[in-house]
Amino acid sequence: MFDLDQFIFDCRRALRSEPPPQAVSEVVARAVAEPGALIRSLGEPTRGGLFILHQADDLTVLNVLWPPWMTVPPHNHLMWAVIGVYTGREDNIFWRRIEGSPDCKVEAVGARALSTRDTTSLGRDIIHSVTNPIPRLTGAIHVYGGDFFAKPRSEWDAETLLEQPSDGAKAARRFDEANRRLLGG
Repeated sequence: MFDLDQFIFDCRRALRSEPPPQAVSEVVARAVAEPGALIRSLGEPTRGGLFILHQADDLTVLNVLWPPWMTVPPHNHLMWAVIGVYTGREDNIFWRRIEGSPDCKVEAVGARALSTRDTTSLGRDIIHSVTNPIPRLTGAIHVYGGDFFAKPRSEWDAETLLEQPSDGAKAARRFDEANRRLLGG
């Protein structure tokens, strides 16, 4: 059985380990190893969004629900992250800044598909984009080594790949649009 309070306690305890992302990754891997327990505890996904499970200066835990075919353009977090998928699939493309680019463009350098029970760790300087490539909701636990919502971040325009400040309102609109498609509205 997945117990959210115990999960957060275990993540907070893992922050005291060296290195914290590796210890948190083990906590997340244990949680997503039993996807049914996560769904029973968090509820069957019905709409996309970023749902806060815990938020503090040193740790944020989100239940991220990706609507079908939703894509989030390249972005950074400026803190380490651990992702564990408990239903569906999340495809990540990894990007790097083009050295010497005066306009801070990025180029793709790798990819990783995460399916149910998969986890991955992202370093603090990683730039990635995310797509749910399947026709149903994807659910993932995202754990960040800081206050995800307090840190100014960057995103890169999906068409031009030019850097710009990350915009929480724009991100919320992306989820709203994807939810309208999901719900047929």
